[in-house]
Amino acid sequence: MVQWKAVLPLLIFYLLVFYEERASTPSCVVVPQGGVQEAVGDDPEDLKVMVVANLLLLGSKAGYLNLFFRDFYLSKFFKKSFASLKPDMLLVLGDISAEGSDLTRSEWIPVLHQFRRMLGPFLALPFYVILGDRDVGECNQLNAKSVYWVAKNFPGLDSAGCGAFEVSNISFVSLNAVALLCGNNGLRFSVEKVIERESIDLQMDIEGTTEELNELKKFGETSHNLEWRENAMSSGSGPVLLLHFPLHHTSNCSGDGVPTRSYNSLFERTEIPGSRQLVGTGPYELLHTLPPNATEYIFQALRPRIVFSAHSHRFCDRTHPDGTREVTVPAMTWNAGDDPGFVVATFRKNRGAQSKHSISEKFNAMVV
Repeated sequence: MVQWKAVLPLLIFYLLVFYEERASTPSCVVVPQGGVQEAVGDDPEDLKVMVVANLLLLGSKAGYLNLFFRDFYLSKFFKKSFASLKPDMLLVLGDISAEGSDLTRSEWIPVLHQFRRMLGPFLALPFYVILGDRDVGECNQLNAKSVYWVAKNFPGLDSAGCGAFEVSNISFVSLNAVALLCGNNGLRFSVEKVIERESIDLQMDIEGTTEELNELKKFGETSHNLEWRENAMSSGSGPVLLLHFPLHHTSNCSGDGVPTRSYNSLFERTEIPGSRQLVGTGPYELLHTLPPNATEYIFQALRPRIVFSAHSHRFCDRTHPDGTREVTVPAMTWNAGDDPGFVVATFRKNRGAQSKHSISEKFNAMVV
C-alpha cells in the first residue's frame, strides 16, 4: 500500500503526459479525388492549405474547463498540425466565436486576442477568415455596421464580409453566406454585387477586356437590381469558393468504392452526433444550407472550381449535378464533441498551363 502511494502520483503524471501528447497530435486520412488516390510527390509549386471551421471561442466567458483543457489542447493541436503538415496558408470558415452575435464590441476583444494566440505559428503565413452565423447573427440581427466592425478585425474582408484574393496563382473568393439568407437586407445586395463583380472579372481575365464587359461591370457597381445573365465560362473554371453555409444539395456524401476502412469511417460521421447537438445550433440549425436560388446563382455566376463550406460540424464530400465538388469541413473544437478535425487541401498546378486559372483538377485532401 505504501509503495502504491509513492508510485501513484508519478503514474498519473505519465498518464497525463501520454494523454496530452495523443490528444493534441493530428491523425490524417487521405480523401482523394473521385475515390482514387494518386501517388504524387510534393512539389514546391503546390499549394497546401489548412482549412478549419467552427472554433467556437468564448473569450472572457470561458470557464476553467475551456481555459485549462479545451483551449489549451486546441492551441497545441494547431501548433502540432503546423509542425507536421507545414501548410502554406490557413483558411478559417467562420464561427470563430461561440456567441459573437450577442457580444458587445468590448466583449469581442478577448475573443480576438484568444483567436490570435491560438493561431500561433500560423500568424506568419497568409491566413483568411470568413464570417459565420454565430459571428454576426441571424437576419433580424444583421446590419452593415456590426458586420463591418467584425470584418475589419480579420484580414482580407471587405465591409460586407466578403473577400477575393490570390495565392500562388490560385484565385479564392469568400462570401458572407449569412447575408444570402436575408431577403431584402441591404447586405445581401452587397454580397450579390461582389458575386457579379467577380463573375465579370473572371470573364475579363479569360476573354480579354471588352466594351460590353466594362459596361456590365459599371452596372454591377451601381445597380441593386441584379439579374441573372448567361455566363460563358465552363463549370469548374472559376475560383475556389469559400462559404460558411453549405450550398443547397440533394445528393448524399460520397465515398463509395474506397476500400480503406479509415476512409469509409469518415462517412459514418455524416450524421451529427448527439454530443455535437448539445453545443446548441446557434442562430441557424446545423443542417441549414443556402437556399436553392442562391446556390444556382453562385454556380451560374462564379463557376467555382471547388467549394469549401462549414457550419454543420461534420465532414462531407459531395459532387453537385454540374460536377462541382464541395467539401464541408468538420468543427475544430472540443466544444462540439470529442473529435475536432480540419481539412488539408493540396492544389497541384497544371505544369503545362500558363493561365492563373489553369489549376489541375486533381485535388487531394486530408481529413484530420
